[in-house]
Amino acid sequence: MVAPSPDAGKPLVILPRPLYPEFAAALDGRFRFVLAADADEGNAAEARAVLVPALTPVSADLVARLPKLEIVVATSTGVDHIDLDACRRRGISVTNAGEVFSPDVADYAVGLVVAVLRRVAAAEAYLRRGRWAADGDYPLATKVSGKRVGIVGLGSIGGLVARRLAAFGCVIAYNSRSPKASAPYKFYPSVRELAAESDVLVLSCALTEETRRMVGREVMEALGKGGVLVNVGRGGLVDEAELVRCLREGVLGGAGLDVYENEPEVPPELWGMDNVVLSDHRAVITPESIQGVVDVVKANLDAFFSGKPLVSQVQL
Repeated sequence: MVAPSPDAGKPLVILPRPLYPEFAAALDGRFRFVLAADADEGNAAEARAVLVPALTPVSADLVARLPKLEIVVATSTGVDHIDLDACRRRGISVTNAGEVFSPDVADYAVGLVVAVLRRVAAAEAYLRRGRWAADGDYPLATKVSGKRVGIVGLGSIGGLVARRLAAFGCVIAYNSRSPKASAPYKFYPSVRELAAESDVLVLSCALTEETRRMVGREVMEALGKGGVLVNVGRGGLVDEAELVRCLREGVLGGAGLDVYENEPEVPPELWGMDNVVLSDHRAVITPESIQGVVDVVKANLDAFFSGKPLVSQVQL
């Protein structure tokens, strides 16, 4: 007699890519995981759940392969990498990381604002090259306090960015899908109007078909040659080719970017610009936030398989 597999009876979860070690350790023994690429007909016929590490795409084809699929569990806040139309048509639930990443992303956004306005990275590089001793002080950079900051997307992240920068004495305004009655900041109905009244424009909204490339040349011209663009949302919110041109031509004063349109590709023209601070989509990632999203993922999977309400369901 063949002994039953130790995973027999555990809920099956399909993975579009392998789990990160932190997730694998936390979920070990709770579920039976099978990579989508390795799933046979029996796995595909049985699977009711998909767990999506990072921003791995979940295509309509994958959804179609799983006739009993009922839930897609994302480990990110944004879900633009998931074919939501395919999920909507099938009545498949989608969950995300909720607000777990919001404080870390807000902290990072403020860091980018400070770094670009005060030219922190460029001044450090100047010092490291020995130029302070050889050539004197690095040129002065502008202050942060008192700047007019426009925030695109006053959700969980945007609201925290606003509160942090208000503590700097910055004047906050925002653009969102609609005015928020609880927000004590001025609302602008368009991103261009907001940019025209801002020294710094912070992008913290979701990427949708409506917001894709919402920041083009017109918005950058409105922000102006002394203006700074900070993006901690999604790279696709910005017309990258136009951003490069505006920075090169002096139409825009600077940029702090943590996200890009075709990650991990970064426009090489940005590398040598002293008025640009670049990072590798790391605003969300701290040991604390990783543990937080592990907890949310476990809670959503446990709730689903036990028939309880989901913890962070996305409205499709």
